[in-house]
Amino acid sequence: MKGLIYKDIKIFFKSIDKKLVLIAAGAIILLMVNTGVYAGLFASVMLAMTIGMQNIMSFASDEKASWKKYQLAMPVNAVSVVTSKYISVLCTLAVSLAGSVLFNLLSSAAFRSFNVAVWGVSTAASVIVPLLWTGICLPLTYWFGFHSAQTMGLIVVIPMFYFIKYFEDGAGFSAMTNSIFSYVIVAGIVVAVLFIISMIVSMIGYSRKK
Repeated sequence: MKGLIYKDIKIFFKSIDKKLVLIAAGAIILLMVNTGVYAGLFASVMLAMTIGMQNIMSFASDEKASWKKYQLAMPVNAVSVVTSKYISVLCTLAVSLAGSVLFNLLSSAAFRSFNVAVWGVSTAASVIVPLLWTGICLPLTYWFGFHSAQTMGLIVVIPMFYFIKYFEDGAGFSAMTNSIFSYVIVAGIVVAVLFIISMIVSMIGYSRKK
């Protein structure tokens, strides 16, 4: 399983889509400039979305290399294959977390404002968003293929942009300040459960092709 995890993480970085990076970088810069003290939060969400996308995009490299046919012939069971993929997703959260810290440091320094709630939500989003994204898209990939997951990924983008729009002027955040950490805890629990269920569904999907 260690070899599979290493392979997935290596492909994650090696197959980074330059266009995706440029789009994400442009969006992050715009958010940092236009959203004031909440710049770190929005930039963190955008990076987290990109991390989630990239975890799914890595399947494109597998398809180009015909890795699936080779993998199906390997003496490894569905549990090992799928679990290694989900563990590699958890490993990539380090990139999202590091980016969130960096963006919030820049935002706090630029606007001379340190908001514990903003930092907390940013950190939570850097973990929750990639897990939500992959939790939805990975089962689709194992059941129906990479392109089906791509389509669903685009649909998942819509509520993410609504989230950004809702908080754009700060009013959304202010309205939720009193209960923001409760929302974060509930969201974290829901996504954790979803991630586990997602892994089980993915194992079933992979076993069908095995």
